[in-house]
Amino acid sequence: MGILGNAGIMVLIWLALVIVFIIIELVSLGLTSIWFAAGAFVAGLVAMFGGPFWLQAVVFLIVSAVLLACTRKFAKRHLDNKLEKTNAESLIGKTSIVIEAVDNASATGKIRIGDVEWTARAVNETQVIPKDTKVIIREIRGVKCMVEPV
Repeated sequence: MGILGNAGIMVLIWLALVIVFIIIELVSLGLTSIWFAAGAFVAGLVAMFGGPFWLQAVVFLIVSAVLLACTRKFAKRHLDNKLEKTNAESLIGKTSIVIEAVDNASATGKIRIGDVEWTARAVNETQVIPKDTKVIIREIRGVKCMVEPV
């Protein structure tokens, strides 16, 4: 058994898992393993007070699952709002005016966004969009804006 006994060994195992989960969280920053670190910490407390292994495992699973389910969406929403869209991603959903008729068959089409001209293609492959038509940008494919009339 040694100096620690079974309970002491289990506490050390749970503590090691807490450290491992925290390290994984620090490396990934994915807001997933931190909840398991909390579950392992609570399971370690159960072990410290002499709870059987099955109870430790159940507590670990329940605490981890509840924290993950209850807080992940909230935390992700508040932490992800600091991410900025790239220049191209920020164009999706914006409107523009066609400055050269958009015709996928003849590989022509341009729109102007601010001072910048973009190559444009119609979302509907067979649709021709005439010059001066107001369009909405639906997606970016490479360096082309995929557009459709408003």
